[in-house]
Amino acid sequence: MQSKQPRAYENGGDIFPPALLRQIQKYAAGRLVYIPAREQERAWGETSGYRRYLRERNREIRARYAAGESFGTLAEAYFLSDDSIRKIIYAKEEDMILDSLDYERTLSSAQAFARAGKLEDWVHTYLRSDGHNQAFSDGLRLFDRTFLGPMALPLHLFSRCCGPEEGMTYRVNAAWFERRVTDLMQTLQTAEDMPPLIAHYAEHSFELNDGNHRFEALTRLGAQEYPFIVWITEEEECAEFLARFGRILESEV
Repeated sequence: MQSKQPRAYENGGDIFPPALLRQIQKYAAGRLVYIPAREQERAWGETSGYRRYLRERNREIRARYAAGESFGTLAEAYFLSDDSIRKIIYAKEEDMILDSLDYERTLSSAQAFARAGKLEDWVHTYLRSDGHNQAFSDGLRLFDRTFLGPMALPLHLFSRCCGPEEGMTYRVNAAWFERRVTDLMQTLQTAEDMPPLIAHYAEHSFELNDGNHRFEALTRLGAQEYPFIVWITEEEECAEFLARFGRILESEV
């Protein structure tokens, strides 16, 4: 198998107009920045092809293993660990369940995955496709996590970590943030099946990980609650969460 050669770096001064280059330097001077290709805007709920890709990849891995290829060879070919290859090969019953589920960027799709015991799969599929946050997905995979929901939780329990204000963990351009929130306010008033927000529960509080712009739009519209998927790492914190919000979770099932 021919290996892909890494792309050569290019000087931003040779690509961007001076005015745009100054803006980029303001936010990312000296950093290695990946600029994704522009994608056509997709409607809420449009099916992503990422799950289809995973199913086809996993079938191909099993076929090659059945033909005699080793775990190590397959791991190298697909850039996966030996352990991941083993899970793909031996988790046939689990794959049959996943094959019956259609991923969509919607609350109802997340609920269907949750009922099948595959909420974590929905989260990773969403983050690696429509959510455009592969880094978050990779971080979640580093440890065993518990994923709960989707469940409607009061918005006052949460706060943004992304925005134009000083002190934000992820600070963004004010004009872009405002435009995005305004567009989402319009969408929220007409769309009926938008995806849940994703938050982390630890140390008796929540951290909003995905959906900061939607959260701001919901707040401005006066919403009191919204569906969340909550992920937790520590067993004692999971027990604490269930003691506080278990009744809400049970009512959603």
